Amino acid sequence: MSRNSSSGYDRLITVFSPEGRLYQIEYAFKAVKAAGITTVSVRGADSVCIVTQKKVAQGHSQDKLLDPTSVTHMYKITDTIGCVQTGHQADARAQVQRVRNEAVQFLYKNGYNMPPEVLAKRVADMNQVYTQHAGMRPYGVTMILCGMDEEKGPQLFMCDPAGHFMGYKATAAGQKDLEAHNMLEKKLKANPSLSYDETVQMAVSVLQSVLSADFKATDIEVGVANKEQMGRFRQLDEAEIERHLVAISERD
Repeated sequence: MSRNSSSGYDRLITVFSPEGRLYQIEYAFKAVKAAGITTVSVRGADSVCIVTQKKVAQGHSQDKLLDPTSVTHMYKITDTIGCVQTGHQADARAQVQRVRNEAVQFLYKNGYNMPPEVLAKRVADMNQVYTQHAGMRPYGVTMILCGMDEEKGPQLFMCDPAGHFMGYKATAAGQKDLEAHNMLEKKLKANPSLSYDETVQMAVSVLQSVLSADFKATDIEVGVANKEQMGRFRQLDEAEIERHLVAISERD
């Protein structure tokens, strides 16, 4: 067997290749990109925003009778924490349900809501376990988690299938994540203090730019948490999204 070949080493999650690689983990990252969805998130001075594409008809779901309101990649975990799952959506729903249970148990045991950083660490811990057992496979999703912390303010984290989690000023996941990262780095190079509207519009405009598309309000999902709304996570309705799209087009 060639040392540079993945043959044999990609059959079990628990087997390292001679180069020290876990191929099933790499395949999980490819599954995230294969979904064809891109997600962008930005953290402002007193708010955090997360934006993702809303593709109703994709893969096996080419059904004209499909109800668009039943399709989502954005989930509310607690009153102050939400997430977008980029990748395999069956895995996404299963992971979100487990994470919600973790958050409820934390509230029951401790008497206060689970902070975003603690929740992100717990998600990463669960993902890491799935890289060690032969009877499991990794989740084929990347979770971008955002929320308001009572002490630290707006928080933004990304948890990947390998079990890594890190905090970000802005980040992206999915098919066009590299292009989005490059654009976010340029826009945030001066470390600006972004208002709520600037935070939302930067996230939407970056996603528009990397996809070379002019969005309608029904093409994207936007989730926000800000101090003005007592830190509550909520999804913007179509009228609010349209207002931001108009502001972006007038500015450009």
